[in-house]
Amino acid sequence: MRVGRGIAGAAALIFFATGLLCSLPNRAEAEQIILRLHHFNSPKAIAHRLFMQPWADEIEKKTEGRVKIQVFPAMQLGGKPADLYGQARDGVVDMVWTIPGYTPGRFPLTEVFELPFLSGNATAASQALTEFHRKWMREEYKDTHPLVFHSTAPTHVHTVAKQISAIEDFEGMKIRAPSRVSAETLRALGAVPVGMPVPAVYEALSRGVVQGTAIPWTIMRPFRLHEVTNYHTEVSLSRVSFVLTMNKRRYDELPADVKAIIDASTGMMLAERLGRMWDDDEKPGRAIAVERGQPILSLSEEERQRWQEKTRTVVDDWVEKVGAMGHDGQAMLADAARLLAKYGGGQQ
Repeated sequence: MRVGRGIAGAAALIFFATGLLCSLPNRAEAEQIILRLHHFNSPKAIAHRLFMQPWADEIEKKTEGRVKIQVFPAMQLGGKPADLYGQARDGVVDMVWTIPGYTPGRFPLTEVFELPFLSGNATAASQALTEFHRKWMREEYKDTHPLVFHSTAPTHVHTVAKQISAIEDFEGMKIRAPSRVSAETLRALGAVPVGMPVPAVYEALSRGVVQGTAIPWTIMRPFRLHEVTNYHTEVSLSRVSFVLTMNKRRYDELPADVKAIIDASTGMMLAERLGRMWDDDEKPGRAIAVERGQPILSLSEEERQRWQEKTRTVVDDWVEKVGAMGHDGQAMLADAARLLAKYGGGQQ
């Protein structure tokens, strides 16, 4: 009897334990996936307010809460803007949004879209960049998993003490440049380029470290640069490119259905949306200068041609540089121009 009761008790215990295990949720399904997205921009900037935070919320909703993307603006997780790509590569964070040009020389092929006087608004350039990456730049970003490339509208020149109306006005002026190519472009025009990330520009202008900056209208607004500049020259000189990229291993480890949701929410569809966002924000950025009564000059066609001729060396040097790396720079330049035209590059 005791043996029978013992067997019956053990069976009951096994039955209870089995039932308990079956009633518990699958651990992989129960655990929420937390992804940290780090960027340099202000939490007031449209890139944070209208892109990264809404996109993070969208992913959480589409995954029914399984994925939570925590967005950290203004370098809250430490480091400098130039460190961001490395943070994603090394797994310090899961994702970053950054400007490739913040690490000079690291992304030479991406620089083709920063060359002077390539036509195209942000919508055209963002889509062109995304398609260009698929064809030409996969090797350049092979150590992370890019989710989307996009671009601002073309940059203009904003100065503190005098209007830039001709090449000669640049002589000796210290002008902030967002990337290596833009720095070479300004140098070709006679300026002294000073590289720095955009959060440092306000103080640099107010203290006289630089006398001007090359930047799109849209970026003037969140960093209050209208307060420290007084003159504006619209010239569509270059542009600023961005990438949202992810740690490669972290992406590879995601469940297949989560990958599919992220893939469907990025790429070309997101590139076009972000391009339109930047283009739409040009007008309110420009409107602040108008409201403040600050002069805005558009170059004459004759003067614009002079600037283009002066900066031709920047284009030639880039072609030669990537050629020495084994790339067909002329073919890449032609393809970038073709893609900008394909996506409406004549629009400014």
